Amino acid sequence: MPIAKRRRAMLLAAGVMLPLPVLTGCSSEDDGPPPPAAWDIASAPRTGTTGSGTLRWALDATPATFNTFQKTADTGTQRIAGAVLPSLYTLDARGKPQRNGDYLTGADVTSSEPRQVVVYKLNPKAVWSDGRPIGAEDFQAQWKALRGTDAAYGRARNAGYDRIAKIEPGDKEHEVKVTFAKRYTDWRSLFTPLYPKSVMANPAVFAAPARKGLAVGAGPFMVRQVTDTSVTLVRNPRWWGDRARLSRVLFRTVPTEKRAEALIAGQLDLAEVDAATARRIRAATPDKQAAGAARGSSAPGKAGAPEPSASGTAETAGANGASGTSGDSVTDKNRSRTRALSRFTVRKALEPAYTQLALNGTKGPLADDRVRRAVARAIDRKALAKLVLKPMGLPSEPLGNHLLMAGQPGYQDHSGALGDPDANAAQSLLADAGWRAGEAGRQKALGGKTDDRGGRQSAPTATASTTASATATESATDSATESATGRPSGAAPAAGDAGRRGRAGKAALVRKQGRPLVLRFVLPDDRSGAQLRTVGERIARMLEKIGVGTEITKVPGESYFRDHIVTGDYDLALYSWPASAYPATDARPIYAKPQPAADGSLMVEQNYTRVGTDQIDQFFDQALSELDGGASRSLVSRADARIWAAAGSIPLYQRPQLVAVRKGLVNAGAFGFSTPRYQDIGFRR
Repeated sequence: MPIAKRRRAMLLAAGVMLPLPVLTGCSSEDDGPPPPAAWDIASAPRTGTTGSGTLRWALDATPATFNTFQKTADTGTQRIAGAVLPSLYTLDARGKPQRNGDYLTGADVTSSEPRQVVVYKLNPKAVWSDGRPIGAEDFQAQWKALRGTDAAYGRARNAGYDRIAKIEPGDKEHEVKVTFAKRYTDWRSLFTPLYPKSVMANPAVFAAPARKGLAVGAGPFMVRQVTDTSVTLVRNPRWWGDRARLSRVLFRTVPTEKRAEALIAGQLDLAEVDAATARRIRAATPDKQAAGAARGSSAPGKAGAPEPSASGTAETAGANGASGTSGDSVTDKNRSRTRALSRFTVRKALEPAYTQLALNGTKGPLADDRVRRAVARAIDRKALAKLVLKPMGLPSEPLGNHLLMAGQPGYQDHSGALGDPDANAAQSLLADAGWRAGEAGRQKALGGKTDDRGGRQSAPTATASTTASATATESATDSATESATGRPSGAAPAAGDAGRRGRAGKAALVRKQGRPLVLRFVLPDDRSGAQLRTVGERIARMLEKIGVGTEITKVPGESYFRDHIVTGDYDLALYSWPASAYPATDARPIYAKPQPAADGSLMVEQNYTRVGTDQIDQFFDQALSELDGGASRSLVSRADARIWAAAGSIPLYQRPQLVAVRKGLVNAGAFGFSTPRYQDIGFRR
């Protein structure tokens, strides 16, 4: 799955995640077990499953397209493509690419001079569902569609494809020879997924909506039916690999806020959930004895089929409760709902994505790198990681790298480029930039009162948004809110909260030429932003200690990314980026130095902090063309150290991933980096 495409799909605003293979000379750091909480699935041998059944899997939205290279692709598009199309390389739990033997018997760089040449050796059994062998013409059609030279294909992603000079059949049968015009370290990221030439050779089919289906595929499953609320996959009769253990996979559109009720009603078997729902599931089986009893009572008679005992009792209890005939009916309803949730377990991992504090470096005080570094030195990242992750029982170390997650080959903590939290050092940086404290700088407590600039305080908030290029999702965040505030997430602010937000009460506000330093902290305002509100307010209190005020401004979730992050209408903001197995390719647009356009505007690509340097660009460019894996990672590492020093983006923590899994469902759960092996997912015998 191309990570930059997944990035565009997963760009979360509020947790807002902004939506977006083994190299020669690999060092020993490629080997070793994954780090704690890298993934969490119920592993079981294929032979231990029933070999039939329907899996009901929740999606945030029904995909608008089945083409992962379309700008409207989302996480649902990626999930379905992974089950029905060739993935030449998959990822393991450490985010390390692995050759997929179902499609490739080999793939090697056969020449690097004068040009890089890669020869793909296709599995002779690999055929499309219409019976045609997968071959060079499919590679050629995908290259021509994505190389960026044909306007008929719109804004399709062309990273890597634009470096290819030609594609032709290899010297032997079932071989494809790819010759590059420019050397490309991330060649393993290409042709995953691979589409048939019938899709890529026709711009109209390339851009076709999902409702028209995907007529031809080459995976363990194929698309059978598409409705407004679901996509049904069935076994591919021409699949040559291990036979799928499930008869069908039903992807159902169920928004996050409705998933608890869908689980209770027996309508889902697998769903990412928020922390509040995860707590309810854990509470339903508080000890091993209760969990064991629930497991015994919930074994489905027909794997994956709806369980009448779950949906029926819940509905009956609801009716009784509505009648008001007995106080016991409410208790009965609660017991019924608890029994329904006891049929699930929660799998948890650190998602391959991180939440960052973004500092807009194009205007105002933050255009001065000394002020940005001062803000960074005021932030206690360990405290923020603990705030979010510890209540969920996940490792709570802050992330020390923009480009790699902990455990990925080449990961190093470069946060030392900024230094540890130090209020004195931060104040010295501010003073050096001309911002100094004084009695006149004490700001009045705000919360609706007039601030030192004579303006009105904006109400504080945060949330996630969904846009054409981004799907807002901040799963598993409410527990941190409740833990930090002592009240349920989504509840009204406690008395006194408003007085803390948007003020600098811990120290005199620093001033420059009589003007106080107050930064506009823009956060989205919807349910999924509860955790970001907590994190944002904690950051504001940290900044108070060095005399920096914050004006927390809440904006509608649906416009957070489109109207504020993209346009640069903020000083501080919180949003997330997914990680990549190919950072030299996928991270470059995020940190590239903005360039002036002919009309005087600034071309920022995906660098929404607008902070970049020529040196960072140079390291990325060199890493992209370096075929030695160790040398390429070294250049990526040097780029990350410079990104830290520029202080436009401060990584805080890896996001939590919580997944509700029906007991008895195996080889599925919190996948983390690892690519699901769809043909192995099934229900235990």
